[in-house]
Amino acid sequence: MRTVKAIRIAETGGPEVMMLQDVVLEPPGPGMVTVRNHAIGLNYIDTYHRSGLYPLPLPTGIGLEGAGEVEAVGEGVSLKVGDRVAYCSAGFGAYAEGLNLPASRLVPIPEGMDYDQAAACLLKGQTAEYLIQRTYPLQSGETCLFHAAAGGVGLLFGQWAQSIGAIAIGTVGSEQKAVLAREHGYAHVINYREEDVLQRLLEITGGEKLPVVYDGVGADTFDLSLSCLRLRGLMVSFGNASGAPAPLDLQRLAVNGSLYITRPTMLSYTATEEELRQSSEDLFSRILSGDIRVEINQRYPLAEVQQAHRDLESRKTTGSTVLIP
Repeated sequence: MRTVKAIRIAETGGPEVMMLQDVVLEPPGPGMVTVRNHAIGLNYIDTYHRSGLYPLPLPTGIGLEGAGEVEAVGEGVSLKVGDRVAYCSAGFGAYAEGLNLPASRLVPIPEGMDYDQAAACLLKGQTAEYLIQRTYPLQSGETCLFHAAAGGVGLLFGQWAQSIGAIAIGTVGSEQKAVLAREHGYAHVINYREEDVLQRLLEITGGEKLPVVYDGVGADTFDLSLSCLRLRGLMVSFGNASGAPAPLDLQRLAVNGSLYITRPTMLSYTATEEELRQSSEDLFSRILSGDIRVEINQRYPLAEVQQAHRDLESRKTTGSTVLIP
């Protein structure tokens, strides 16, 4: 038993509700291991948990993603002390120096990848993996639209799409972010602050709408995403960075061409240990082969997590961000 520094929230709200506290870390029970974090991933879903958009029982730890080494093991665990592991769907409380997690939800970090890389890419990269390979199996030569192309998921998505020969169109809010998106695989980039997105998309495609739109922004882009879809197209609504969309009248899907819509989550696509391992292996192999590079553009000490959240929510960040415990 020992004490670690960890971020806790006793109420939902803005970044100020996150407090750095001393927390007692018990020895791991059966099937569990203690992980000492070397790096922690910052993700937009963390702001949903902090704000209460996705409610959690309070008080609680916060954070889903990290990378570190196994420090202690419980009964029935094949992992060994010193093993390098990463996680992003093992439970809450990643914003900490160390925590206990189920061994079955940890993935090994391969040789050639450091802790910062693993913590920066796993949740975002596995999101890109299931979006491209399983939610809508994107094919070589197909064109898709991805909102917030310069974000953490967006930069990985663009590179992955390019590596398979797909044509990705990205939306961004500044010329700086447009340059970044082009450098990460997007064949075309639309600045939504300066251009009409649908009009520009139709110019790019020669008047054709798209088979799939990937939308992690939410309220601000929801209607636009539907308008960009062709007959029987699929809208993949996988996030709410601008807030939750209004309730959908299903008749809109009918009158706009028998459209489909899905709201996928990471947990649903890595529900089994086999799915979790396969997804992470596909991601890591693409990073190690050079198909995808992980851009860590911000680092904050764990004690400065409030500022990290402010910067994330104000769209000041690009690529991936890690917290250092």
